[in-house]
Amino acid sequence: MKNICLVLSFFLSYVGCCYAQQILSPDKKIKVVVEMQPASQSALGQAYFKVLYRSNDAYIEVLPASPLGILRADQQFVSNLKFIGEGKTVAVHDKYEMLTGKRKLCENFGIEKTFHYQNDSKQPLDITFRVYNDGVTFRYTFPNHSDSSLLIKDEATAYVIPAGTARWMQPFNQSYENFFPLNTNGTTEKNNHDWGYPALYKVNDQPLWVLISEANISRQNCAAKLNNQQDANLYKVSYPVAKKNWHGGAVSALPWKSQWHVMIVGKLADLVESTLITDVSEPAAFKETKWIEPGSAAWVYWAYNHGSKDYQRVIEYIDLAVKMNWPYVLIDWEWDVMSNGGTIKDALNYARSKGIKTLLWYNSGTEWLGATPADRLLTHEKREKEFSWLRDMGVSGIKVDFFAGDQQDMMKYYMDILEDAAKYHLLVNFHGATIPRGWARTYPNLMSTEAVYGAEWYNNNGILTDKAAAHNTTLPFTRNIIGSMDYTPVTFSNSQHEHKTSFAHELALAVVFESGLQHFADRPSAYYALADEPRKFLMSFPTTWDETKLINGYPGEMVVIARRKGKRWYVAGLNGKDTEQTLDLDFKFLGKSDYSFQVFKDGADAKSIITETKSIQKSSILHIKCQPRGGFSGVIVEKNSNTPEKN
Repeated sequence: MKNICLVLSFFLSYVGCCYAQQILSPDKKIKVVVEMQPASQSALGQAYFKVLYRSNDAYIEVLPASPLGILRADQQFVSNLKFIGEGKTVAVHDKYEMLTGKRKLCENFGIEKTFHYQNDSKQPLDITFRVYNDGVTFRYTFPNHSDSSLLIKDEATAYVIPAGTARWMQPFNQSYENFFPLNTNGTTEKNNHDWGYPALYKVNDQPLWVLISEANISRQNCAAKLNNQQDANLYKVSYPVAKKNWHGGAVSALPWKSQWHVMIVGKLADLVESTLITDVSEPAAFKETKWIEPGSAAWVYWAYNHGSKDYQRVIEYIDLAVKMNWPYVLIDWEWDVMSNGGTIKDALNYARSKGIKTLLWYNSGTEWLGATPADRLLTHEKREKEFSWLRDMGVSGIKVDFFAGDQQDMMKYYMDILEDAAKYHLLVNFHGATIPRGWARTYPNLMSTEAVYGAEWYNNNGILTDKAAAHNTTLPFTRNIIGSMDYTPVTFSNSQHEHKTSFAHELALAVVFESGLQHFADRPSAYYALADEPRKFLMSFPTTWDETKLINGYPGEMVVIARRKGKRWYVAGLNGKDTEQTLDLDFKFLGKSDYSFQVFKDGADAKSIITETKSIQKSSILHIKCQPRGGFSGVIVEKNSNTPEKN
């Protein structure tokens, strides 16, 4: 009996050291292997995972064995982990409706399994994996109960991206306003090895792609970024570090759950069309949403690089919204000191008399206090007072700017604003802010988030002048995949620095860039000067979509995308190159009917738009020639359809 026990003890110890388990997605395309101590790694008792994708009846490695683990201030859960068991395999199937985003009705299928570990102090750690048909998510849980708060200070989680892999990653800054430069060696100029989400890479020699991000941040969490200082091809999940008045990491009593770490995996179309970020996020925190109405807005700031201090100028933009049939006007900073013929109350009354709904800008109060109004939202009591006034004045929403990083207190602040705003039926747009992490599902009043190097940067310096086209054809494969993006597009005139993108390229941005509130940024005269048909296209433009399809594309070079609203399809393409390029548009996404396609494309020069109407079918293919940094857009309508369309 003693010998049997010794053998059994040795066996259990061996299993705990070398355990490996596979999880397959429901469609069997994606496989995750969770293991301890792969032969290629030397860390004792550390958990690893790798991701494979089935192509031509064989599984291809899309993520090599990559480390797992998490650290608390009191103890570590990285090395000397012991595997103690696994939970049952659970089928995941979720259906829900979004008010913004790339798709109205969302449905996902996945397989979930939780793995149980103990550290060398016999404290438990659970790691839960979900393998969906379009990607992989996982998170950590400390299941014990404790009333005292603990500091979760960092992670050992990392993603191994082989040397030579093409990757599009944004050097990190707290506003996420940067480019996604292509590199193959894990470095770029003026970067301290910190990279922001989302991070895109192409699997070498395969038509397969991976987008890394995170989702479902709660009040228990800070947000994370990636760091490859240790190894240029090893991207470690990194928490905000301690600094003055901030402890770093996340503080919480137990039990505690991390954010979901997200990898969207597949072909480029799988990534662009994926809703995995919201799939793993909490359902809506409130049910009554009839008051939430996404839409287009006129925006005063861009053309003059200034706020809304001038009453007469604000009136011009309210009139623009009327003439363009846009439901909203955004009144930007300095509205609290408005003069030149009227005050903010006068402007709000004028907008109401014209049937235009209003959105007001706020400084979050955390930094840049020179921009007013500031410090009206920092506490619950202040928000209650301000939001009550906004409701009484008939204001429909707020734009909140200048947030101070990804620390846990900022995550709480975002959610507090969203919750309090919902009580007063206020839409929310975050600027100078963190990236979307699934809150648009949990708080449906979140219409959009900046977190993008957008058109506003034509005001700040001249970098976009030469880089905008390539940047615009990278964003659909990076930033805009994870959530609504307030780029403030479709500008034809020049602000502080000139454009080199064509007018047809700019018009196409309305379709290519998804945002629940689409702020059209140019001055009124630029829209009035458009020919009738392109202007009517913007006048009837929807900002919510029933379906999204990627037709063709490659980051930084070109993109062709289609979005459906009701029975109408809106299609657009961008040329990201400085030379002419022909973009191919096939219509396989259409039904078996005859259709009319009104297309707006480049003319003889960058400032001319040609309007054509073509008859097409599902089998049709168009080859559209684009100017350097050009593009096209258009609307597809089924012929002989008697059903009226509503935008």
